[in-house]
Parts: sequence; structure tokens; C-alpha cells
Amino acid sequence: MLKASGGCLCGDVRYRLDGEPSMVAVCHCRTCQRNTGSAFSTNLVMPEGAVELTGDRPAIYEERASAECPPFFRSFCARCGSPISGKGNAYPGIVFIKGGNAR
Repeated sequence: MLKASGGCLCGDVRYRLDGEPSMVAVCHCRTCQRNTGSAFSTNLVMPEGAVELTGDRPAIYEERASAECPPFFRSFCARCGSPISGKGNAYPGIVFIKGGNAR
């Protein structure tokens, strides 16, 4: 069973993971590229109950790829801007944790 922790660059937003990821997803969509400032985003797809946020509450950005799409909520540190996670109604019960900030 995976037990890991992670957080933002400045350390204000932290999390603990307790459980195996459902999968590891590498997304190359344009919004993930913009979110990470890279060609892709590596995500640990975790059950919601396996993620515990600690430290400061992250800021939330509501993204809609188009008017027809359901919202996707991206969290990030309000102080340093590090992306933390994403979740949306199209993906019930799971959280996408940014793989680059997990240890």
C-alpha cells in the first residue's frame, strides 16, 4: 500500500496519500500543459478517501473546456502557485494528484 506525502513549493499546502493509485495518468491536453507549464501533466489518480489535505487550504480554479463541459476544479497554493490536484463531477470519487509534488 502506498503511503506518501507531498505539497507545494513553499510548504503551505500539504497532503498525505494512504492507498494505491487507481492509475497513473500522463495527460497532454492543452489545459494540463498550461496548468503545469510543461508538455504534459503526470497525475496519481487516487480514491478521494485516500487523500488527506493538511496545512493551508488550497485555492480553487473552476475550469470549463467548453460551455457544454462539466466543470473541473484545479487546486493550487495561493501563496506560491504550485498545482496540487484536480477533480470534477465527470470523475466521481477520484482526485488527480500532481505527481511532481508527491514524495
